[in-house]
Amino acid sequence: MSANPGNSLKALSPTPPERGSFPLDHDGDCTKQMQEYLSCIKLVKGENAPNCRLLAKEYLKCRMDNKLMDRDDWKHLGLPSDKKEANDVTKETTPTSGQ
Repeated sequence: MSANPGNSLKALSPTPPERGSFPLDHDGDCTKQMQEYLSCIKLVKGENAPNCRLLAKEYLKCRMDNKLMDRDDWKHLGLPSDKKEANDVTKETTPTSGQ
């Protein structure tokens, strides 16, 4: 007895990810950036902290530079695209005096 009523192969066909594959970093080109990002995420207990997002940007930049992922605009990845935006993100996490 088949677990798939009608035994349709079409229903069992996997769908590829929207943005394509995400190859493994077999040569360890981006291991340092990945470890820094994961350490940050662990430190902030999984919160979407702006300083961790900057580390994520460095990691993704490394992957793009090493052709481990397709290039994409930072805005499509939800990350700051220039130094001004990066400075704005950093200011959000920097405590101000008197608070």
